[in-house]
Amino acid sequence: MIKAGVTRVGWIGTGVMGRSMCGHLIDRGFSAVVHTRTRSKAEGLLAKGAVWSDSPRAVVAAADVVFTIVGFPEDVRACLLGDGGAIGVARAGQIFVDMSTSSPALAREIDAAARARGAHAVDAPVSGGDIGAREARLSIMIGGEAQVIDSLTPMWEAMGKTFLRQGDAGAGQHTKMVNQILIATGMIGVCEALLYGHQAGLDLERMLQSVASGAAGSWSLSNYGPRIIAGNFEPGFFVEHFLKDMKIALDEAGRMGLSLPGLALAEQLYRSVAANGWGKKGTHSLQLALARLSAVDWPTRGP
Repeated sequence: MIKAGVTRVGWIGTGVMGRSMCGHLIDRGFSAVVHTRTRSKAEGLLAKGAVWSDSPRAVVAAADVVFTIVGFPEDVRACLLGDGGAIGVARAGQIFVDMSTSSPALAREIDAAARARGAHAVDAPVSGGDIGAREARLSIMIGGEAQVIDSLTPMWEAMGKTFLRQGDAGAGQHTKMVNQILIATGMIGVCEALLYGHQAGLDLERMLQSVASGAAGSWSLSNYGPRIIAGNFEPGFFVEHFLKDMKIALDEAGRMGLSLPGLALAEQLYRSVAANGWGKKGTHSLQLALARLSAVDWPTRGP
């Protein structure tokens, strides 16, 4: 049984979202051992009572449930399956929950490696960005064994608002690809609409009040629209990570024989964002690249 004060949490990856998510578990009474490549990013969690660990394998030795949320599939592989990877020292009954956005094929590989040691693996990517992570309002898309997923309910409840099993290993990652496809093309509409309003001389904040509450409303418009208008392009989710996600989705679509021209266009536009030096800005910095295409000087004022 998963129980605060009894179940020990291991957490690998304390970036923009991971540190908030782990913090919510600590707030619920779970003890935590943490590891991340840059220790300074874990200082807030250490101040809350988390214990530092020097390696992924050391995390495994001190935890019952091990969470990972890192940047790229190669990082996931290194943490869990590579030389010194966590699953190499997994104990029977231990649970590994990868909350990174990664490939469905890798999720299935991790599941097989965990099973070989009598452990369990769950792929549980999230959506909601930095705000959703801070406010524990994430949508968690989950693949894996139903009984294991159900046992983790107290932890899902600490981090998210919606948490649903989508199927066996890899299904969570496939669902996250659906999520990213929706966001990719939707963000084009958000940025182009704001660019149009800007050039038309509208009061963008007032305009947003009208359109966000109607049929054109969306999460991206309501949450990123104000940041774009304010010139704040700091990341809730990095452009370079979004490019990774779109590549995974396009590769998976190719394997399924699908043509997704909207996604392909979005991926090309985001390549322009990265080429202009904004790869570590938020996904809404697509606005800057689209403005540059029309020689519009969009204001940037920092966080």
